[in-house]
Amino acid sequence: MSYKRFIALGDSMTEGMSDQIIDGNYRGWADRAADVMAANWQGFSYANLAVRGKLVKQVLDEQVPVAIEMVDGPSTLVSFHAGANDVIRPKYDAPRTIATYNEGVDRLVDSGATVMVFCVLEDSGAKTRTAQIWKERFTVFNDNVRRKAAEVNAILFDPNRDDFWRDPRFISDDRLHLNAEGHRRVAQAVLARLDLPHDPDWRKKLPPMEEITTLESLAINLNWFYKYAIPWMGRRLRGRSSGDGRSPKYPEAIAWQPRNS
Repeated sequence: MSYKRFIALGDSMTEGMSDQIIDGNYRGWADRAADVMAANWQGFSYANLAVRGKLVKQVLDEQVPVAIEMVDGPSTLVSFHAGANDVIRPKYDAPRTIATYNEGVDRLVDSGATVMVFCVLEDSGAKTRTAQIWKERFTVFNDNVRRKAAEVNAILFDPNRDDFWRDPRFISDDRLHLNAEGHRRVAQAVLARLDLPHDPDWRKKLPPMEEITTLESLAINLNWFYKYAIPWMGRRLRGRSSGDGRSPKYPEAIAWQPRNS
């Protein structure tokens, strides 16, 4: 099936952090997929309302109503990826987050749009206590995403079915967001599911990683701590978010021009 419009909702993952920057914006998997959609679907338009750092309630309140105004029946494809920022918060409220997530999906389905949802990678391979807590939380969160997708017949993407996603080389230096290759792979997965031109090797594993010394590992960890961990903790202490004051990069559905670079 072809779609006339694609509206992307969510947080940093859908905004595109930390892909390459084009015209001052992160590109991201959604822009990459829109490039191919525009080249293959006549009269195609694209909007991206995602903003980094947003919690699921903020996506529900700020993005879903705007998206619904742009929906024109099942020929409008809406991606909904929210909740990950809630899950990693120290005071995570699972029942409230899941209920809010389900409300967002229901509203989009009721609008008549074709809805696309995503699970989150549960096991990153890290062995820390924090990684174990996040794994347990995301397992429960993903179980709900799968159930909800089946209930409303939404398009579901689940990275936990493919081991290659656990390779840390798909993640940027901040150890949280996808890098350019990670975003490219997500875009290819979406395009493959929609029967659009895509890289048939998008599931191919990367070559084995080169071993690094203990000193190199220490330097990498210290760089991450000072460059990313301390600012993140500072924002939490001040009650701030990386998305504060930011607007969506494409708040209205626009005739999208493919950028295949």
